[in-house]
Amino acid sequence: MCTGIRFTSTTRSMYFGRNLDWTQGYGERVVVTPPAAQVPAAFDRPGDVDAGNAHAVIGMAIVFNETPLYFDCGNDAGLAVAGLNFPQSACYAPGASTDPDAINVAAYEFPFWVARNFSTLDEVRQALAKTTIVAKPVSSDLPVANLHWIIADATGSIVVEYMRDGMHVWEDDVDVLTNEPDFGWQRTNLRNYLTLTDAEPASPLWGRAQLAPFGSGAGLQGIPGDYSGPARFVKAAFVNSHYPAKDSEGENVTRLFRTLGAVAVPDGAARMADGACEKTLYTSCFSAEALTYYHATYDDPRIRAYRLASCDLSGNAPLNASETSLTA
Repeated sequence: MCTGIRFTSTTRSMYFGRNLDWTQGYGERVVVTPPAAQVPAAFDRPGDVDAGNAHAVIGMAIVFNETPLYFDCGNDAGLAVAGLNFPQSACYAPGASTDPDAINVAAYEFPFWVARNFSTLDEVRQALAKTTIVAKPVSSDLPVANLHWIIADATGSIVVEYMRDGMHVWEDDVDVLTNEPDFGWQRTNLRNYLTLTDAEPASPLWGRAQLAPFGSGAGLQGIPGDYSGPARFVKAAFVNSHYPAKDSEGENVTRLFRTLGAVAVPDGAARMADGACEKTLYTSCFSAEALTYYHATYDDPRIRAYRLASCDLSGNAPLNASETSLTA
């Protein structure tokens, strides 16, 4: 389970973040990939940018044989992407397309490919029209993860899903993504909750009885409170769309962590079939204005900051990002 959101500040600067919900971590850490990094590609892609034009990328990842496997990341142009669990519906191409115009991308490298090569959402949309996402593992020891992705910049967000009938690129007008079912179903399901309101309900008359609400928040009666994908989608979409726009970096980082906190999963509340419990292992935030990646973990809710400008971008391999002061 996972939840991703995107919003903009009063000055139209983008903030993008996610909860990663799972039963265990994988040794993930904040990783920076410099523009000149020599990262092996899964397929020959002549259209990929060279090191001189590649973007610096920062986000949460594990590194396997010099390949950064990003869970979520942002780049120096303010474009961000996150992969979320999509176990029942994801169905990648079994092999590379032989179409000479096709762009073949392995699922494991998709977030990094997006962040390294593109500056804007429009550029991504154009490239996706020719892209095949392939079920090629990075190693025989690491199975292919079934995911879908939310990609965003200051102009909006899209959801990319690769299913049995091919690729779907959805315009995400609520700037939210969770898990199953597919985004089209989730977006339609919001119509079941269109009477939800942040306002205090009026006091109606039932015969001679006037019924007053117990207090503020009563307009949200009926909002789902469980931790399933549909429930988190509804709640995150409501909170994200109703949270007042903020001005400063600190206010917007707080907004992101508070919004995702509304759908964070506590230990013991979401037990899987094998008996293990999912929980929100970490929450992350990418600020396109400050080019800073923030994160906090389940056991340590302190928000840590990693400024791209404070990282060594001169190397040719992925490296661990250095934590910087929130007030620097």
